[in-house]
Amino acid sequence: MRYHNITKDDMLNGDGLRVVLWVAGCNHCCRECHNPVTWDPDGGILFDDAARAEIFEQLDKSYISGITFSGGDPLHPANSLDVRKLMAEIRERYPNKTIWLYTGDIWENIFQYPVMQYVDVVVDGEFHVEEKDAKLLWKGSRNQRVIDVKKTMQQRNPKIPVLHCPDYSSPKDAPVPKPVTGAPVTSCVL
Repeated sequence: MRYHNITKDDMLNGDGLRVVLWVAGCNHCCRECHNPVTWDPDGGILFDDAARAEIFEQLDKSYISGITFSGGDPLHPANSLDVRKLMAEIRERYPNKTIWLYTGDIWENIFQYPVMQYVDVVVDGEFHVEEKDAKLLWKGSRNQRVIDVKKTMQQRNPKIPVLHCPDYSSPKDAPVPKPVTGAPVTSCVL
């Protein structure tokens, strides 16, 4: 596995203060991606013992809520096995820290992956610039979902995701639906 960066004290990629591993390799190549430098699986630098130690040093801190795997795509073939091994090690060493994963894949295609046993929250779906909304929580476009993996896997049908949080931190941030012209309005609940 290769990576581009390890971000410390991050507040933008999951609940609480986190460490973020930005892996190299992504086949989704979303238009206007915020991190296209991570697409090349041969880019960045080799993930080695020093990088692992840097992550563990951050996770040792009591105020760090957990780790987020992003990129690139942690589920890219160049990453998936090493990401799973690292997640297993983190889960064993830090059972009270949360693990978040960002992927361009959709939940319905990945919920049976072995790596999901270690993930607490997954943000799924490709970034769609036409659905971009800067007020969304933990995601860039409205098609993406912030999924509570543990609750979802406890359901009778784990293909139907349980969302971790609403799309917006406040109802006032949600876009107001445009009225349909020509249709009578009988009531409106806001």
